Amino acid sequence: MLRSGTDWRTLRFYQKADALYQMTFVFCKRFLPAYGDRTVDQMVQAARSGKQNIVEGKEDGLTSTEMELKLLNVARSSLQELRQDYEDYLHTRGLNLWRNSHPRYNALVTFCRLHNNYADYAPFVNKWTAEEFCNTALSLCHITDRMMCRYLGYMQKRFVTEGGIKERMYAARTGYRKEQDRMMQALKEENATLKAEVARLKKLLEDRQKEE
Repeated sequence: MLRSGTDWRTLRFYQKADALYQMTFVFCKRFLPAYGDRTVDQMVQAARSGKQNIVEGKEDGLTSTEMELKLLNVARSSLQELRQDYEDYLHTRGLNLWRNSHPRYNALVTFCRLHNNYADYAPFVNKWTAEEFCNTALSLCHITDRMMCRYLGYMQKRFVTEGGIKERMYAARTGYRKEQDRMMQALKEENATLKAEVARLKKLLEDRQKEE
């Protein structure tokens, strides 16, 4: 039986990954050259891979927990690559990576934690400076990754205890075969008992006939 899957659209880490994808498009358009810079393709592709592998992982998870785990880890790797690109942008331009000592750090992290959809960020994407944009994207990357780590931990634990559909089908087939073997053995024993009883009755009948 197929496992009923969670709708990936309702997953908060998917929503954040989708927001990152759309934000990255705007970032590249605003702050990177339209031609001649491979960073644009790399960042957009990494952002797309992050969200798309979540979708594919959840879809494949209906039939294979193992494949879902693999694809969600691919999504994590893509978002980590995206995070590195944003950090590189700050570093190469002499801009600041906001740490917890920065006066705007806590407010930014709180905003990113509470807001999942691109619509929450859209009013600001054309107003942020490059530094503000990068730090917002980096906060989203970090929070999304932590959410995915927790979800993967839950999935791995469930896989160990329940298995994927392949494992459950194997267990069902094995259990069915064991039950069939048990029933066959019981029938053989019953048949042997009946044969012995028939032989006993036949001999008893023959003995009576001889007496007569």
